[in-house]
Amino acid sequence: MANKTLEQLRKELLAKPAVREAYEKQAPEYAIARAIIAARAHAGLSQAELAARMATSQPFVARLEGGRTLPSMRTLLKVAEATGTAPEFRLRPKRAA
Repeated sequence: MANKTLEQLRKELLAKPAVREAYEKQAPEYAIARAIIAARAHAGLSQAELAARMATSQPFVARLEGGRTLPSMRTLLKVAEATGTAPEFRLRPKRAA
């Protein structure tokens, strides 16, 4: 049995309707997590340094970045302040299926 690449496994799993539906439901949370990671990386901060600037704990930052914790608007504003970024929020029409 040949080893699958991550992309091959992803395509195989997303071909299953139930998996795709669950994946799409979590997409917004993971988009927020990726934005937090990108802001932290751009600022050159470790999770611990970001946590200190936000007056929170490193495990909390890890949960934010893992997509397991949906941040409040107040938390997103703290991330922005701590990373020297400006928050941006918009609502857009859904893509046609």
